[in-house]
Amino acid sequence: MSTRVRIIAFLLLFCVGLHAQVTAIKAGKLIDTEAGTVLTNQTILIRNGKIDAVGAGINIPAGAKMIDLSGMTVLPGLIDCHTHITDSYADSDPLSELRKTAAIDAFASIPNAKAVLLAGFTTVRDVGTYRALVDVALRDAINRGDVIGPRMYVAGAYITITGGAGAVTGFDPSLTLPWDLHYGEANSPWEIRQRIRALANQGVDLIKVLATGAVLTHNSNVKSTEFTPEELSAAVDEAQHFGLRVAAHAHSAEGIKNAVRAGAASIEHGSLADDEARDLMKRHGTYLVPTLEVVECIQDAHEPPDFIQHAKMIASEQRDNFRKAVAAGVKVAFGTDISVCPFGDNGREFGLMVQYGMTPMHAIQAATVNAADLIGVSSKVGSIKPGKFADIVAVQSDPLQDIRVLEKVSFVMKEGQVYKQE
Repeated sequence: MSTRVRIIAFLLLFCVGLHAQVTAIKAGKLIDTEAGTVLTNQTILIRNGKIDAVGAGINIPAGAKMIDLSGMTVLPGLIDCHTHITDSYADSDPLSELRKTAAIDAFASIPNAKAVLLAGFTTVRDVGTYRALVDVALRDAINRGDVIGPRMYVAGAYITITGGAGAVTGFDPSLTLPWDLHYGEANSPWEIRQRIRALANQGVDLIKVLATGAVLTHNSNVKSTEFTPEELSAAVDEAQHFGLRVAAHAHSAEGIKNAVRAGAASIEHGSLADDEARDLMKRHGTYLVPTLEVVECIQDAHEPPDFIQHAKMIASEQRDNFRKAVAAGVKVAFGTDISVCPFGDNGREFGLMVQYGMTPMHAIQAATVNAADLIGVSSKVGSIKPGKFADIVAVQSDPLQDIRVLEKVSFVMKEGQVYKQE
């Protein structure tokens, strides 16, 4: 074979390869999450896992794979900013970790990750695990293609005071916990800095601090303030040195305000916020990640009695304060606290967000453009625009008319690969 013939054959194979990597999606309705509008009869052209073009009358290359979603509503892949994929739904009591190994947690998380992806959530921010660094391993396994799951941004461990929220508590004090069950324990600004340095060295994507008591911690007071303002400021400052943002678990108003003033990127739960806390969040541009359904799941799942009592203490105020936050113009990003509720049921949060004050479009934006902004990945995900990952979901009817249709997603694509098509 002559050199010229070999070159022509190579070019032909190259062109065939290019066509094989092109997918065209016909979208009946397409929600433009950046503009907050709905487009009709759009074509989405996908090449090598990224969106190449979007619009009406797009020229579709010969040989492109066609996907017909013309009878459906198409959205960007959804984003959950508060998950715990390596935790167990069957037993969310932290004391259960004393009966397991890190390997058990890692293998048990595999179906959790798949369920979340098939529910339409192509990206998650996983905000802590009792057994340190299992989430890092899961993230990396997904990225390698060993495990099916969403794109994960992980915290690695909880940064918490001794015996505080996020700690394993309620056991015989004569016992010594293994290193990975108290990896994030810190009790001063310098200890916090040391823990964050250690986590950054392990390749985490964000830092999670526990600024107040918690619902799912034995002997905890959800209305308490735990880390001091000085400790929280040290956490944010040290995290910034590594290019990391801080998510702050906070229920009490004082704990919320301490975290906002320190510079936390988000307040997780924010259940007992007062007017001053909401004003501070709005002025600082701090996101609220509300996790509204979790208090119902705790009471429905036969949790330990003290956990149920903690949930009852905040349930009504949490919903009312979420409504006030929305009315005040506080930025909101979607989050579920999934693991307390069943994996794959993430979409049920949408109904509560709309019930307590958001429009359907704003709830969808909370799970797309807002969530991407909070994580710091707006250039990659959050909308269906050229250059972004081809993360695309579709539902059978219009979520702007009934937001609960997002509880049953019929089509899921992540980076151009279809994982679900009903």
